[in-house]
This record gives sequence, C-alpha cells and structure tokens, in this order.
Amino acid sequence: MPTRGLDRRTALLGAWSLLAGFAGVAVTAAADAGVGAAPGGTSAADRAPLTVFAAASLTDALGEVTRAFTAATGTPVRTSFAASSALARQIEAGAPADLYFSADREWMDHLESRGALRAGTRRDALGNRLVLIAPADSAIGALAITPHFALAAALGRGRLATGDPDAVPVGRYARQALERLGVWNEVADRLVRAEDVRSALAFVDRGEAPLGIVYATDAGIDRRVRIVGEFPADSHAPIVYPVALTARSRPQAAALLAFIVSPAADAIFTRYGFSPLH
Repeated sequence: MPTRGLDRRTALLGAWSLLAGFAGVAVTAAADAGVGAAPGGTSAADRAPLTVFAAASLTDALGEVTRAFTAATGTPVRTSFAASSALARQIEAGAPADLYFSADREWMDHLESRGALRAGTRRDALGNRLVLIAPADSAIGALAITPHFALAAALGRGRLATGDPDAVPVGRYARQALERLGVWNEVADRLVRAEDVRSALAFVDRGEAPLGIVYATDAGIDRRVRIVGEFPADSHAPIVYPVALTARSRPQAAALLAFIVSPAADAIFTRYGFSPLH
C-alpha cells in the first residue's frame, strides 16, 4: 500500500510539473499578443473569463483541458457546448466567443469564408471515429458494418438516433457512411434527428432508440450504451476537429489556443479517446 500511494503521488507531481511548464508557454503566447496570461499584473478585463464555443462531443475532454489551463495560468474559461452548426451561426450573428472548436471542417469553413475567424489561427486539432451503439442491456449483437449490412432489420420497429444530417456534423458523417454502404434509403425516414451528438446518445441511453450513430468518444463516456459496430474510416469524410480564434477574440485567448494543441492537452484528449492530429 505505501508503494502504491507513492506511485500515485509521483504521477500527480509529474502532471503538475507538466502543467507548470506549460504556464511559461502560455505567458509567452499571450505576451506575443500583447498581454500577460498569468494573473499577476493583468487588468480586470484581461482576467475576465475567456469564452469557448465547442462541439457537444468535446464536453468532458475539453472541460478537463480548460480546467488544467486555468490551473496553469490563472485565466478562467467559460465553455458553451452545442452542435457545431448552432454555435457557428451564433458566432456569425455576433456572439462574443473567443475561440471556436468544431466537430467538422465544414462549419469552420463557413465561418472562415465570412471573415469570422482570426487569420492564421486555424488548426486541425483532433480526430475521432464513428460507431453504432445500442443500449447496454440490448439483445442486439455485434454487427459487421459492411456494404448492405442488415441495419433496418436490427432496428426492428425502432428508430435510428443520430445528429440531424442537414446540419449536425455527426449526422452528416452518418449519412455519408450509410449512403456509401448502400443502406441510407432503408433508414432515412426512420431517423431521430437529434440537435447534437449528446442528444443522440441520450436517446439510446434511455432506451428510446434501439440503435444510434455517435462518435466513439461519446460511447466511451456512457456505461448505459455499448458499441455494436464501427464504421469503416473510408465510408465517410475524415472526422476532424478544427479549432481557431474568432475575429473578435481577445489577445489573451492566444494562450488558450496554444494550450489546446500542446502535449499536456493531447494527453487529456487521448485519454478520452480522441486522436491528436498535430
């Protein structure tokens, strides 16, 4: 027991050492932008929370990342999680976000084409995987996701939950995959078009839908669902999460962006099942 406690303390000290080391990086990034990231010597405006608009699938991982950033720099962060589409439209309409973290490139492209991003700050940060889930106690067994697989039969009389394919990234990826696999027409009129991926997850979690299509990272945080199949990577566009500062971001937001693509944040995202892309 004493040895186990010592190992745990050593691990914790190592993690804090990594974050403390990043604090210097954050200060440098903010200094390059003309402000200080550390709490000492900053104005009240500089200490105001940074606001991040991020895809719902990032809720748990990014929440931990932003808490680590605050611990390292003293800069508070306020997060708003929803569908990438809804958040992009809010930013386009003038919502005061400092940073946008999307679940696909299309909505980031949308904002970039409208001059709503700070030039030169966009980065492809993370990757993910698309999976088919069922309630944990479901009788549905593992499904081999291949061309013309028996998705409609597995649904029985139920419906398939995923994000709205007309706007929500996970729904777009799902439609691409189902079309490429030749089963879209069999289930298109049986969709539960959720407002975001966490809503789709909840429909399956509560047993209101026998199957759902979500990201692997979402399935991984909910013990009341299980993965019954994984979509081939070539059945849909690459799942890429780009991140960028908004055009109206405050200078100190540069330190947060630097942290999100740092090794310290990569370790957190990896633990939640994301794949860092940088």
